[in-house]
Amino acid sequence: MEGQIVCSRAGRDRGKWMVVVKEEGGFLYVCDGKERPLGRPKRKNVKHLALTGSTLEKNSYRTDKALRRALAVYRESAPKKEKS
Repeated sequence: MEGQIVCSRAGRDRGKWMVVVKEEGGFLYVCDGKERPLGRPKRKNVKHLALTGSTLEKNSYRTDKALRRALAVYRESAPKKEKS
């Protein structure tokens, strides 16, 4: 589960892309490199996250800057939802 890219479905950070950095007791700890740096991950319930199935290698998000860059690349290539 570590390194998986997720999208927040609930809370103040709804709609933001993040990376799972740790899994503990039914909760996932996620970071985005900006509001939630690697040194201060956010604890989220799994049901409040949309799992994408895409993962990042551990080396690609060693720093906050690298994490922001990797998420920006994924965000650009992610399928867009069409509004009905």
